[in-house]
Amino acid sequence: MTSYFQHKRDCRFKQEERQRRLLGLTHCQGPFTSFDKEVIDRPIEGLVQDVKNGVLKPVDILRTYGRVAVKAQEKTNCVTEIMVPEAEEWIKNGSINLKGPLAGIPISLKDTVVVGGFDTTVGFSSFVGTKGTQDGAMVRLFKDAGAVPYVKTNVPITLLSFESTNDVWGRAKNPHNNKYSPGGSTGGEAALLALGGRIGIGSDVAGSVRAPAHFSGIYSLRCATGRWPKLGVLTSMPGQEGVPSVFSPMARTLNDLTYFSRSIIEMQPWKYDPSVHTLPWRSDIGKEYAAKSKLRVGVLRTDGVVDPSPACARAMKMVEVALKAEGHEIVEIDPPSPYEGLQIGSQLLNADGCQMFRSFFRTGEWNDPGSAQMEWMMNLPRPFKYLYYLWVKYIRRDDIWAGLVRDWHPKSAFENWQLVAKREAYRVKWFEWWNSANVDFLLTPPNATPAVPHDGMKDAVSSCGYTFLFNILDYTAGILPVTHVDKSLDQLPKDFKIKKLNGVAQGAYKLYNADAMHGLPVGVQIVGRRLEEEKVLAIMKRVEDSLGDNQYKHLDLD
Repeated sequence: MTSYFQHKRDCRFKQEERQRRLLGLTHCQGPFTSFDKEVIDRPIEGLVQDVKNGVLKPVDILRTYGRVAVKAQEKTNCVTEIMVPEAEEWIKNGSINLKGPLAGIPISLKDTVVVGGFDTTVGFSSFVGTKGTQDGAMVRLFKDAGAVPYVKTNVPITLLSFESTNDVWGRAKNPHNNKYSPGGSTGGEAALLALGGRIGIGSDVAGSVRAPAHFSGIYSLRCATGRWPKLGVLTSMPGQEGVPSVFSPMARTLNDLTYFSRSIIEMQPWKYDPSVHTLPWRSDIGKEYAAKSKLRVGVLRTDGVVDPSPACARAMKMVEVALKAEGHEIVEIDPPSPYEGLQIGSQLLNADGCQMFRSFFRTGEWNDPGSAQMEWMMNLPRPFKYLYYLWVKYIRRDDIWAGLVRDWHPKSAFENWQLVAKREAYRVKWFEWWNSANVDFLLTPPNATPAVPHDGMKDAVSSCGYTFLFNILDYTAGILPVTHVDKSLDQLPKDFKIKKLNGVAQGAYKLYNADAMHGLPVGVQIVGRRLEEEKVLAIMKRVEDSLGDNQYKHLDLD
């Protein structure tokens, strides 16, 4: 009972503290001014140049983004820690390097990133009161680059969900439709960026910067391990290395995403974080793929587990048609089984039996329904689990779901090593396949469906294969928005029967409703090989340009 009451007190304290700090932003209230709109829509390079030339004051830019945060919070509950007053002081006292490549540009941070003087709750009430006096290495890097941290953003408890809800901060909502999730685990970040935010940082272990970009209509880049710093954060799963989490950039526009990525890597992040490769930004690679006259596009139409919904298939077709019209070659591919990757990765990610994230819970603390499903299955006694497996495989005749639940139990160190060996062998299969396929990049759906409705992860928890696959392979992958769900174009076929689908697909399609989803964003995923960030960003630009007048339209700021 002591734990329960402390949990309630800490949640109430943080929400009241946030509200006080929001009300204290007296300079950030009211409608957007013409100055605000000009700042929000202006390319990042121009803002930086004006700051360096003394034409723009960083504090004025900061107050514009303070107003963005206030409005986005009112609409979506996307913000956690409010740092605007402290950010003004950082600008005044020289903590921000206004000669850096991001001089004066406000940056929002996933709640997991450590900022001196502020809590890093990760959505757990037991993490309330964790504030230290020192910035983490990642924030020191951002400040040295000239970026101004101004808010932190909402996440799911456990960080293992495409939703972003917890007792400490409440439920984040999709900026296009408040009945849906903005994504997760970097969902609050995506909602803020969709509503006018500039640049942000999230982490990705199974799609956690990519699903939010797809759900909310922004851009993100899943970097390969070792390309982007990750020191100076807290997590729900410290020590989990079977499928390493990577921190990666997010932005409202592709121009901002590219500029942000290049700027941070040109800051030599390996001097801040020993896990980062000494690999400078390679502009020549970006130029090569920006100019290449004929690209070979490998199209992954399905992962063999959950076929893409009509809305997601239509976005893929739009890109395919646009690229073909420009003379690029569309290649039908048959890569190593994505399902095999899902089997290996799902066991590696939770090899501890969900014990680590569970250890941070307090009595009575709400759990994400998807994470709760994983934990329940882990704790089901193995004799009962085996009977369930037999029923699924031989009575329901569902080999896909049966193959996932069969070995869903905690692993010994010996079993974990065996899984890592399988992961490495699987990566070699893909390495050899890509060499023989000779494609420049892959075009894939980001997810089988658009955004999930609130609490939908109870059904869709296993439907993450289109993003999770590339975490297992450690490939670079980017998301760009293409279109919106259209209830007149994206209905399921009249003869569609959900009962004929495997268990994973059933969970995803229970949630698909083109009428209810009308207007939600739909994106595509551009995939390169490991450490190909420059190439992937250049190809994303080629894709965006090829869409022309059909290009995705952002939300109106008002």
